[in-house]
Amino acid sequence: MVGLKYPIPPASEITPQAVYAQRRRFLQQAGGLLLAAAAPGLSAGPALQAGLADAVQGPFSTDEPLTDHAMATGYNNFFEFGTGKEDPKRHAHRLQTHPWSVVISGEVDKPGRLALEDILAPHGLEERIYRLRCVEGWSMVIPWIGFPLGDLLKRFEPTSRARYVVFETLHDPEQMPGQRSRILDWPYREGLRIDEAMHPLTLLAVGMYGEILPNQNGAPLRLVVPWKYGFKSIKSIVGIHLQEDQPVSSWTARQPSEYGFYANVNPEVRHPRWRQATERRIGESGRRRTELFNGYGELVADLYAGMDLRRHF
Repeated sequence: MVGLKYPIPPASEITPQAVYAQRRRFLQQAGGLLLAAAAPGLSAGPALQAGLADAVQGPFSTDEPLTDHAMATGYNNFFEFGTGKEDPKRHAHRLQTHPWSVVISGEVDKPGRLALEDILAPHGLEERIYRLRCVEGWSMVIPWIGFPLGDLLKRFEPTSRARYVVFETLHDPEQMPGQRSRILDWPYREGLRIDEAMHPLTLLAVGMYGEILPNQNGAPLRLVVPWKYGFKSIKSIVGIHLQEDQPVSSWTARQPSEYGFYANVNPEVRHPRWRQATERRIGESGRRRTELFNGYGELVADLYAGMDLRRHF
């Protein structure tokens, strides 16, 4: 991570020993939740729901009011299921999220494929609640449940040539009817610089609002990069590839003048078709001022020291 320094969470945000000792029970419950959600006719009982509902508060969380659950799960961009904001909820039930696995490849010493339950294996990764602001053409505050992406990448031992991380969404037009359109060159791909990917605020989310991640929100595994616009936070991930050269992301390939590789929230960059200086918070009337890096500048600004953020948009 090229010597970057990040704030140490206060003691109140450190996982208590008693909670940490219960990780095996929690992860077994989380795995059961994922299975129950994917299997027709099964439902998650109270004990399983508690597995995610009891996740510990993570660092970087905001105290801003949460976006209404129904709005956060019913108003989405997920073009694999259609271009309308209500299309994902209407069509995402087709997606089967179990079994699910992710292939990690490229510039790593230990490439391989991990089943989702192995990603969440005991003594592996620490799921926490991250109450974060997220911006697309609008903004929300969502309590994500997940873990830092860097914790997973370290297990595969990136090489010194790993400068970028590329992500890929499932490609299956039968389950994802939006992929029959030509709006993008499927499958959906996104990328981050390696230092962005290893930053502790870059998350892999498996749940939200104390529940497993709904299909329309990117089940069973999605990226959350809260200082960037929402199209960077790729959903339903099946591939993670580390490489030396900067990748071309799906929206950058489609319209490079509008969708840059970095996609940092920056009110000073003029978008050709809408204003970025203000945003609409879902559930509020009117608009509010957009903050540079979505308000996370103290945490991430060092990543871009010396860069022209108007040119590298």
